[in-house]
Amino acid sequence: MDFEALHSANFKLLDDVVDDWTKMLGKLADLKTDAKDGLHGKAIKANWAGVNATVSREFIGKTAGEFGDAHTQAESIRNILRDTQGELKTQQRLLKEAVERGRNNHMSVRPTGSGFTVTPNPDPAPANGQKDVDALRDELEGILRTATEIDSTASTSLKALVDLTDYGFSGQKYADRDAAANAIKEAENLARIAKKNPEDLTVKEFDALNAGLKKYSGDELFAERFAEQLGPKGTLEFWAGITDPNKNRDVYPARREELADLQKNLSLTLATATQADTPEMQRWKWEMTDLGSQPINKNSTTQGFQVMSNLMRWGNFDDQFLKSYGTELMETEKAATSNGRHGATVWTHMGMAPNLNRTGEDSGSDPMIGYLKALSNSPDAATDFFNDPFLSKDEDHDFKTDKGAKESLSNFDYLFEERDWPPEMDENRDNSISGRNNLALALEAATTGHPAGELPTLDTPAHNAEQAELAKNVIVSISEDPTRLTERSYMSDSMGQIAAEYMPDINRGLHPGAVKEEDLFPVVGEAATIGQNDITRFLYTVGQNPEGYAAVNAGQASYTTSLMEYHFANPDAYLPDKNFSENDNLKQTIEHISKVSGEVQGTIGAGRAYASELDGGVKDQDFNDAIETTGTWVGSGIGIGVGLATAPFIGPGGIVAGGLAGTATDEILGALTEGSMKDSSDEVIYRNGQELSATRDSTYTLIESAAEKAGQNAKNPSPAIVSAAAAAAEEGFNNAKTNIGDAFQGEGKPRELEKEK
Repeated sequence: MDFEALHSANFKLLDDVVDDWTKMLGKLADLKTDAKDGLHGKAIKANWAGVNATVSREFIGKTAGEFGDAHTQAESIRNILRDTQGELKTQQRLLKEAVERGRNNHMSVRPTGSGFTVTPNPDPAPANGQKDVDALRDELEGILRTATEIDSTASTSLKALVDLTDYGFSGQKYADRDAAANAIKEAENLARIAKKNPEDLTVKEFDALNAGLKKYSGDELFAERFAEQLGPKGTLEFWAGITDPNKNRDVYPARREELADLQKNLSLTLATATQADTPEMQRWKWEMTDLGSQPINKNSTTQGFQVMSNLMRWGNFDDQFLKSYGTELMETEKAATSNGRHGATVWTHMGMAPNLNRTGEDSGSDPMIGYLKALSNSPDAATDFFNDPFLSKDEDHDFKTDKGAKESLSNFDYLFEERDWPPEMDENRDNSISGRNNLALALEAATTGHPAGELPTLDTPAHNAEQAELAKNVIVSISEDPTRLTERSYMSDSMGQIAAEYMPDINRGLHPGAVKEEDLFPVVGEAATIGQNDITRFLYTVGQNPEGYAAVNAGQASYTTSLMEYHFANPDAYLPDKNFSENDNLKQTIEHISKVSGEVQGTIGAGRAYASELDGGVKDQDFNDAIETTGTWVGSGIGIGVGLATAPFIGPGGIVAGGLAGTATDEILGALTEGSMKDSSDEVIYRNGQELSATRDSTYTLIESAAEKAGQNAKNPSPAIVSAAAAAAEEGFNNAKTNIGDAFQGEGKPRELEKEK
């Protein structure tokens, strides 16, 4: 910074700017509150239907969120400007004080161009002569360097912050200029370390890199600058090098156990970086995708996809990047497998090759595994990916219909049904399950609209047509060949969660008739249309796994209770038949609900009984333990698997919001998971899955209690309807036996089911 510019600076304009931003913050705070409580709050409670249930509601939610981000970004800008204002004023004061001290010591300071000169007076001279002149010059130069750094880093930070998004606002918050400047500086320092030859990296540098990435992985300025400075090729070479035990004989032995943490921290950092809209990151994402099918260097057979996919297992990557990356990955898969004719040997882990994945779950050689894990955190990208075509009818391949004609395959069809997965082992030398397990997690995200392993929230959009179609395809695929799940039961927890969040659709599919079905089983958004036979085979198969069974069990209990409470509160919603009394109409409605609920419970109960029979009963405790884990749903403010299209308690395709959630539903789920609900023989319900008669008694008890609690909470209790609900549940439970018999025709049923028919 020029001497004269700082010495004569008038900070009134900067003062005014800081004041203006402070006033703007107050206005944005009001808009943020209005958007959250008004716009967003009303959107959650509104009676959305059709496309509005998905597109409009989601748009309003995102728009409301932008007001929050606008406030955060404005606060960061104000904080950086205010901090810069104060620091520059301090440097100006120090400069003037130094000049005045020089004058008192018989020296004069004069601006010369962009600099200055210190001239000693001839008589009297400075006390220590030239030594005082040099000291004053050095002090002034130090002040100007500090002021220049303050001005430069403020400018860099503000520009970088604004450039993070092409549209909308960044949600990154900085308390002052130092915080933003330090993030950028640290990113550049750590990128320099990562760009070093892996053979030259020290243990101290490894630790600094790991600690820095952990600290700043969620910082948008840091992540963007780190990724941009390291570059796509540098990223691939760094990770391939640091995981190779032959590259660094000091770091690898000393820090091999910390490589998993570094992998996670680097993945989180890159995920944050891909959310930036800067030209540098747009180019980074394009180059990384382009490098995917190429060897990382001329002396390696490892491809870019194999390295990068292992750095995608954590974090929320940019959707468009994931889509482009996935498209190119599948093109490479097609080339490596001759359009699916054989396995991709190019992805097979060879001999002493280093493990690119350090979690111990698999070697990391198959890039599909890490990529699918990334999709499990990015629902929108996952939905698009699975619905995208893998092979068309016109391409050269061997996949044919029963009639011998070529058929087209989607990415879902290929990965779930046809792919010859490369052999993988975990750290214990056991066959790895991570490939198909990550596939199940990605399908969970793709069908539900939220990251796998999480519960839906009030902001989760209603199911759209693409999600519903994919959910249907998953259910039908397992129905067609149950071994796709039974031989990989570890996928069942995700399949159970999908079923739980599509309970309205499943109940519709099991309910006979279609007249006013949308009023009996309301669905927000698009419904998945699934046949009874496919639903039965799917639920029976999922019910054979403890986690899958528990998810469906709790999902149906939650849905039944919330749905009953809705109809008790709105007795004419389904059957406003004037030929009957309101109570008679309500009784029929509750009977319809109870019958289908009994069918669901009977179907998964038979699956559980079959699994326990195969294992000699040793699995029963596993089922009971799994039931207790669903207690996390209690008190969450949502009802899993419920979509009621009537205000004020509409939630996304799977949940009830506001009025009903947390009342009867929580009571029933709490009693179910905590073991406080008992049947007529004083046994805790659903704890003896080996005996279908015990499951039947548990179902009657559950549905009776649900009807009773629903009526009470809706302030419309009816003991007669409660009794009718139990009878209808019995009918539905018995129907499940018939459905299973028809669906499986003797294959894979518990012997007890045969005896009871």
